[in-house]
Amino acid sequence: MTPADKTLVAKVETYLNAQKGLTANFLQVSADGATRTGKAWLQRPGKMRFVYDPPDPQLLVAGFGLLVYHDPALNQTTTIPLSSTPLSILLAPHVNLESAGVYITAINRQPGQVDISLARTHKEAAGSLTLSFSTDPLELRAWVVTDAQGKQTSVHLYDIAPAGPFPNSLFQYNQPSAPSTVGG
Repeated sequence: MTPADKTLVAKVETYLNAQKGLTANFLQVSADGATRTGKAWLQRPGKMRFVYDPPDPQLLVAGFGLLVYHDPALNQTTTIPLSSTPLSILLAPHVNLESAGVYITAINRQPGQVDISLARTHKEAAGSLTLSFSTDPLELRAWVVTDAQGKQTSVHLYDIAPAGPFPNSLFQYNQPSAPSTVGG
């Protein structure tokens, strides 16, 4: 990395480590081009909740070491260790983009924006994460997760506001109970 890259990475790390919690609206674009919107809550370390706008009933929750994705339309809940996802880089207790476990694969600068692409050391096949920041002021604006199959999902944040701390219950997934029937 160039000296300018090292300075930029240090600024980004300082910024991310200062972010303890935020709320934002989001626009998510899937690999197939489908778009969804909703509300996001992030709290470092390790917590995130995405609630999708109606009619989309899906829910994504990260907390307590797990990432849970629930799709009621399919009656399917997927749970994976947060540490096995690229998002764990962003939600780490201390963000260090040049640590032994993470490395920078690319830095792209554009007017008013910088993108930093990251992968986990020895886990490149699990996917990568590209963080996009506005530069004046420095602010996280988006990220792109590339999964193990090379499919990309981008999340664009807007109406970002510092917030928190949030109650732990916001980051817990509770299996919906089955509808009860009365009578007979």
